[in-house]
Formats: sequence, structure tokens, C-alpha cells
Amino acid sequence: MGLVTILTAIALSSSPANSLHDFTLNSIEGKELPLAKFKGKVVMAVNVASKCGLTPQYEALEKLYKSKKDEGFVILGFPANQFGNQEPGTDKEILEFCTANYGVSFPMFSKIVVKGDGIHPLYKWLLEKTDGKDIEWNFAKFVISKDGQRVTRFSSRTKPDAPEVLAAIEKELKG
Repeated sequence: MGLVTILTAIALSSSPANSLHDFTLNSIEGKELPLAKFKGKVVMAVNVASKCGLTPQYEALEKLYKSKKDEGFVILGFPANQFGNQEPGTDKEILEFCTANYGVSFPMFSKIVVKGDGIHPLYKWLLEKTDGKDIEWNFAKFVISKDGQRVTRFSSRTKPDAPEVLAAIEKELKG
């Protein structure tokens, strides 16, 4: 196999994603989880942290998830440690913290990078689909349409149950 063939194969394999459903990440339990599993559901992606002033948002996220999951809504939690070293734990420690303190039952993923060097392709895609600005802090929220194409972004400080967030979720559930 020639060098040109190898480079072409690499370029084709790293083509940009067209939808949320093109990504596969590791669950917090360490198993590969294709996001295609969530086709047909409205998804909220949230970068989370256990030692942040915004960590109590887990409570509202869990309540929102439980109230809307039967309508086709899911929250995906992505632990990240880019902001003030506020998610220093292992995946096991993060999972234990979230379940013991907030009863988190929505899907959680292995720790990833959401900003700067080494940014995960999923977060690069989310930023490209919205305003392109870096994630400002823990608990930034992205509401993604059932087809995995449309993305609406909300700041870290916007509460999960804020009227504008609920309106975006409802719009996508009806759409």
C-alpha cells in the first residue's frame, strides 16, 4: 500500500461528523456507547463537574430527566476537568459521587476534554453547530434535535429548568 493510499484512508476515516449520532464515546462504566443509540430522542449534552459551585445543578438535571424521559428526552453527562480542577476524580469516583449525592440516573460518560488542546471531537462539533465560542465553565448545556442536527446552546449559569431551556426542549420534542 502506497503512502498516498494510506493518507487518503486516514483522511476519509477522520471526516467530520454530520450529526450527534456519528459519535461513539466510552460510558462512565468503560463501555463503548454509540450516540446513535439516542436517534429519535431530544438530547441535552452537559459538561459536568463534582467540585464546582454549579454542581447542585445535578439535582435539577436529574429532575428534568425523570420528568421528560418518557417523552423521548435524555441528558448525557460529560465529566470534564478543564475549569479549576473541579473534576479531579476517576470515572468510578465521579459515578459514585453523582449517584450517592444526586441520584443521577441519566447516562454519564468517561471524562473528556471540552475546551482547548485535546478537545473531544464531540465538543468541537457542538461548538461548530452553535456560536463557535469556547465552553465558558462547567455545566454548559446543548439541546440537540431528534435527528442529531440542530443544536441550541445555553450557558453554564442558565439553570436546567429555566424557561428558555424548557421551551427549547419542548420545541424539539414537538418537532
